[in-house]
Amino acid sequence: MSIGAITLVTVLALLVLLFTGFPVAFCLIGIAVAGFLIFVGPASLYAVLAAAFAMATKDIFIAAPLFIFMASVLQFSGIATALYDTMYKWFAGLRGGLAMGTVAICALIAAMTGVTATGTLTMGMLAYPEMRKRGYDKMMAIGCIPFGGALGPIIPPSVVMIIVGGFGSLSVGKLFIGGIIPGVMMAFLATVYIFVRCSRKPELGPAIPLDERASWREKFVSLRGTILPILLIILVLGGIYAGAFTPTEAGGIGAFGAVICAAINRQLNWQNVKEAALTTFRVTAMIIWIAIGGASFSSFLGMTGVLHFVNDFMIGLPLSPMGIIIVMMAIVFVMGMFIDPMGIVMITLPIFMPICTALGFDPLWFGLLFTMNLLIGYLTPPFGINLFYFKGLGYAEVSMMDIYRSVIPYVVVMLIVLVLCIAFPELLLWLPNKMIK
Repeated sequence: MSIGAITLVTVLALLVLLFTGFPVAFCLIGIAVAGFLIFVGPASLYAVLAAAFAMATKDIFIAAPLFIFMASVLQFSGIATALYDTMYKWFAGLRGGLAMGTVAICALIAAMTGVTATGTLTMGMLAYPEMRKRGYDKMMAIGCIPFGGALGPIIPPSVVMIIVGGFGSLSVGKLFIGGIIPGVMMAFLATVYIFVRCSRKPELGPAIPLDERASWREKFVSLRGTILPILLIILVLGGIYAGAFTPTEAGGIGAFGAVICAAINRQLNWQNVKEAALTTFRVTAMIIWIAIGGASFSSFLGMTGVLHFVNDFMIGLPLSPMGIIIVMMAIVFVMGMFIDPMGIVMITLPIFMPICTALGFDPLWFGLLFTMNLLIGYLTPPFGINLFYFKGLGYAEVSMMDIYRSVIPYVVVMLIVLVLCIAFPELLLWLPNKMIK
């Protein structure tokens, strides 16, 4: 069978399995095993085991359970509640202030936890009822929460970046630091959008009455709730940037710091620690299966020549090198509407990264663009995972269509930042290039 036919069969088999709803990791393992048996022969099956073992035992994956444990502990530590109280006291007097503050708090939570669920679920429980009680338009109250949660994969530390770094053979430390500027840009532009909308139409996000606003003393006292998270962020990211420790060591320090935060807030007990540990085990197991599935699939693509065939096809397109990058970004964007971001990493990154390198682009720049595109997938209908997190909170007045409509402006904000980072690579590369090696 020709290499073109093998490629076509592989793509069709992948699409069929994905539409069955079977976990992506097992789809890829199944295709790899069947592909080796059919196209190469039984003797080649050792390649599946070798590739899976090599990927699953990469040192960088040690960082994943540490950051996941850190996120799980922070969920019960009381920090999110303290941050929300601070935000409420400082921003509630502005038009759209609660929505702007929610984005800011989600950005801080993202910088502490690196996962999307924490910010979306926590602010969904705390901020949405308060905004609605204060007369906020439903669309305005909803949209900022899934968006804020989606900042998790780009504002470091990020579990997604660990996986991208593992599959793309990139420095996770540099990915972490490179995500700071685009993450801040997204949060800032979203805040500007909320401010402009609510300034032009105050009924979308009214300010609370004067007699209900916090005094200056109450505002400054509330800042105590920001000390612990800010110190934790500085410790983790500052240490990586300064070269004091590796991302894996930063994960250990962050996890220990989260435990200290929980103890200071009197939330450290056996039940909470047990739940955090179980969550860590579950999510880490998922990540390892993702690593195994992706490595097996990549090994099959490489050994059968499919990877080389696709690379030659993409590079041979009648487009400029930047045009090919844009095509790859468009593919990831469309896939994000239907497939889990981790599945996109496994399926596309092993194919796209060699193309990027062959075209002469900086792999770190492409890895960061790829990660930014993935986080847009957390918001894009119909299957953006953050949209379902919010729906799962169970607000009777909120339909799925309400959530879809509410996030569209924020998807536009993310796309604007993505385009800027494609046009001006230094937005992504300046900070990583300043790192102390």
